[in-house]
Amino acid sequence: MVMASSKLGSKLIGLMVICVMLPLVGCRSPQSYRQEADEVSSSILDETWQSAMGRSEDGFTIEPASDSLRRRLMLDQNLPMRVPASASSSDDQLIKQWPDDRYFDERPVVENAKVIEIPRFTLIEALQIAATNSRSYQSQKEAVFQTALRLDLERNEFRNTWRGVADTILSSNLSATGETNGILNQDSLSVSKKFKNGSEFMGLLAVDLAKLLSGSREGSTGIRLETSLSIPLLRGSSRFIVTEPLTQAQRDVVYSIYNFERFKRTFAVGIASDYLSVLQQLDRVDNSVENYKRVVASTRRARRLADAGRLPEIQVDQSVQDELRARNSWISALQASEQTLDRFKMALGLPTDAQIELDPGEFDILLNSDRYARYLEPRESMADEEVPPADAPVILVPPSIEDAGPMEMPEADAVLIALMNRLDLRVAVGEIVDAQRGVAVAADNLRADVTLLGSASLGESRSLGSAGFDDAQVRTDHGFYSLLLGIDLPFERTAERNSYRNALIGYEQMVRRFQEAEDSVKFDVRSVLRTLLESRETIKIQAESVRVAQRRVDSTDLFLQAGRAEIRDLLEAQNALNSAQDALTDAVVNYRIGELELQRDLGVLEVSSAGLWTEFDPNDYDIEEITAVLQSMRPSDSNQPNTDATKN
Repeated sequence: MVMASSKLGSKLIGLMVICVMLPLVGCRSPQSYRQEADEVSSSILDETWQSAMGRSEDGFTIEPASDSLRRRLMLDQNLPMRVPASASSSDDQLIKQWPDDRYFDERPVVENAKVIEIPRFTLIEALQIAATNSRSYQSQKEAVFQTALRLDLERNEFRNTWRGVADTILSSNLSATGETNGILNQDSLSVSKKFKNGSEFMGLLAVDLAKLLSGSREGSTGIRLETSLSIPLLRGSSRFIVTEPLTQAQRDVVYSIYNFERFKRTFAVGIASDYLSVLQQLDRVDNSVENYKRVVASTRRARRLADAGRLPEIQVDQSVQDELRARNSWISALQASEQTLDRFKMALGLPTDAQIELDPGEFDILLNSDRYARYLEPRESMADEEVPPADAPVILVPPSIEDAGPMEMPEADAVLIALMNRLDLRVAVGEIVDAQRGVAVAADNLRADVTLLGSASLGESRSLGSAGFDDAQVRTDHGFYSLLLGIDLPFERTAERNSYRNALIGYEQMVRRFQEAEDSVKFDVRSVLRTLLESRETIKIQAESVRVAQRRVDSTDLFLQAGRAEIRDLLEAQNALNSAQDALTDAVVNYRIGELELQRDLGVLEVSSAGLWTEFDPNDYDIEEITAVLQSMRPSDSNQPNTDATKN
């Protein structure tokens, strides 16, 4: 009775293993795995973004838009394309083995995909379009997402890992003594676990169902339970060493977020710079058109004066030559504006042959803002100003900060803000700590291997050759147990020795890399501040130059009509006016771009995932508080290393 109960119990265990394993085989779709990966990565990124930046990143997704502006332009404007994927991956011709039927159905819809005959974009709209359509922007988001997947993979090393195997073998043995046919089911369920102290556990439950299909048709069940536990006692035994790959993966996610935030700021400033550059080129076209018209009018006047005998023919030829040069300048400006616009389309991720327009009102707002309008206001005649004698000492007046813009802060303050906020500098600081951990891991590898290994095996397996045996039983008093202490003395550690020395070298390299990054941050900030000052002074100079050039054109034209000037004088005055107008436009654009670049280099320009920015207000920062924080990080005057700071 006991024997029958034991056999029944073994068979029930075997059936239980099979019932557990079968639902797990081939039941999940690729779509469910993709969605699970997205959920895991999103959870990791939400948590890390909050801890690294103090805020969440709303709207972060790597899914391309289902109907992007690029696609609408390609279709609505009937632009040529090589394959459907030119419009979007959603239109691509998929192979018949494509595994995920709903891959394209779950993509977001964007508002800026609506296209009119020739769409016109403001600067803000261009930033949003770039965040949705730019290829480089999408690649950066995917890089962040992939670091989260790598972290999940490292976390998986310390989870319970389940594996199930079910094999069915049908065999036939034809020999001189007779024929033996049989079927053998071998099912196993195992679990393994790696602990953060370096220990590793493995458990295996295996069930064999052996049945002869010929002869006496005997059958029996085998059941086997195996466990093992490995515990390192010296090398690789600390939590710090074992979890180093996990720690590095966690830090890599933080670094990727820092790099993405830095990229967003650089990207937004680049898009704004390109946008203003296109408007700048269009303004050059307008200036060249006006100059061309003025020169044509001057040539016609010169022709009439020459016909009347009031002007030499040589001066008419001079005017014709200037007319030809003006036409050439106009054509060159047109082509340059088209080239700049095409480059801007590529930066946005739009087809270069698409027809789009930029809002010229953005440029008018820039020129008419209070910051620059005061320089462009008409001034009274300078004739009444007192002019010093020619032999009087010349006193040069350096640039003043009295009319400086809000971003033109003292260099020392700007450097402090940048050191506190630059995210790429935070990455460089973190890499020093990473290198220190690498030294500690390399030093641990120099130690001896001392491992305690325990194992237990209960029960028996079955095959067709043992089909006639009784069913196996799991009994603790009939098992096999072992305990092993393994010691590998560190006699040969050449590779480990070199790795340790290389780790120390790598640490010093990271320190130097950080020093270079810090110096580059200071250089960037100081350079942009100089650019702002120069551009502001250039605006004042060129605004005055435009006024002077306009007066010169008007007066020279009157003198020419009175016969007191030559046509060359008028042509030179007109060229000077055109050059001054272009230079003034350049200075205004350079100043605005400089403001954005300074905020980028200070690390204070906030940019959302949608591409929208929030500009910096210098009044929001307490320089004394920043100074106190950075002062607390300074090393002591002693030559001894600051071990406490190193530990922190």
